[in-house]
Amino acid sequence: MIGRMAPMASHIEDLAAFVAASPTSYHAVAHITSRLEEGRYVSLRETDPWMPEPRAYAVRDGAVIAWRVPDGWRPQDGIRIVGSHTDSPALKLKPNPVLSSAGWSQLGVEVYGGPLLGTWLDRELGLAGRIVTRDGEVRLLATGPILRVPHLAPHLDRTLADRVQLDRQRHLQPVYAVGTAPDPYELLLEAAGATGSELASYDVFCYPTEPSAVFGVQHEFFASWRLDNLSSVHASLTAFLDEASAGESLAVFAAFDHEEVGSSTRSGASGPFLADALRRITASLGLDDATHLQALAASSCVSADAGHAVHPNYAEQHDPGNRPLPNRGPLLKLSAQQRYASDATGSALWYAACRAAGVPTQEFVSNNAVPCGSTIGPLTATRLGIVTVDVGIPLLSMHSARELCGVDDPGHLAAALVAYWAAA
Repeated sequence: MIGRMAPMASHIEDLAAFVAASPTSYHAVAHITSRLEEGRYVSLRETDPWMPEPRAYAVRDGAVIAWRVPDGWRPQDGIRIVGSHTDSPALKLKPNPVLSSAGWSQLGVEVYGGPLLGTWLDRELGLAGRIVTRDGEVRLLATGPILRVPHLAPHLDRTLADRVQLDRQRHLQPVYAVGTAPDPYELLLEAAGATGSELASYDVFCYPTEPSAVFGVQHEFFASWRLDNLSSVHASLTAFLDEASAGESLAVFAAFDHEEVGSSTRSGASGPFLADALRRITASLGLDDATHLQALAASSCVSADAGHAVHPNYAEQHDPGNRPLPNRGPLLKLSAQQRYASDATGSALWYAACRAAGVPTQEFVSNNAVPCGSTIGPLTATRLGIVTVDVGIPLLSMHSARELCGVDDPGHLAAALVAYWAAA
């Protein structure tokens, strides 16, 4: 890549491979656990007793928590957590999905999260997710390009030339075939390698099949779907598996599901997964309740989720004094309303990590007249009562089926997280 440093080019190429392997949260977790096992992390089931393990992980549906216990760890050394989320806005396959209209076969879908709906039109889509067979087997699947949500030509409605207006029920059902189409349930079973089984249920989503790409006259931009928030999942996993991130604190990697629909699920950040896992980890190390709380009091969390770059065509929507740009470093996200959990203490931790890593950082704060989004940071701070700071790389077109970031920022985020875990 012209003008890009080799480590950044390597990181962005690996991010592209990670996104391609992770069309859904379930695929992301499967890919994460394969990398953890390559790093000698041991899988623990929640239904089994947890014995002391220096490197281990646990999975709950589309979420995964991994941890590393350093030699000689003491409760006063605390726990350093990096949290992210594995899901992205999408179109989810409904039950009884077969539809037909005017000679076309279509599939019924439901909107998941808050996607920019117009960006899902006129793209080749696949189906991906998990099925459960009647014998209780869970299998992942991804079909490749088989669907498309077609736009109406402007000749048939002149108002569409200026503004796309989509009815979520009428206008988002993808075309599947002309005339009679194959049974979609059989298609799911075949794609999951479960031909001959009986389908009990499924969590299946549409996904854009176009590959990620580096572009720009200076090769400075990266376009992909799921940068919100696989850019953070990948950066934190890369940092966690880097031996340079080893420090005196107990290190925890946490990737939750369902952030895009509020996190209030058993595998979301508002659920009990992280709190329960932390208590089971410290219990396996011999800590009672009081000493566990002592460890939490010495702990901190970096909540890593994508943020906004200043949009050149809508600059008035951004704060006039804080206008983040691509390739100027990951964001420190701030909100007086505590929509982000960052405060002065957490911000100081983040600045220290960036200084130690030698990477730039920039601040994001909302325009007072524009509602501020939120993420898992406030949820984690509320559940655990620990210092939490919200960060992430700047994006354009967040929640589009094709988001954009700078090619350097994901690698900068990973470097800063290495320094954070190393207690820089």
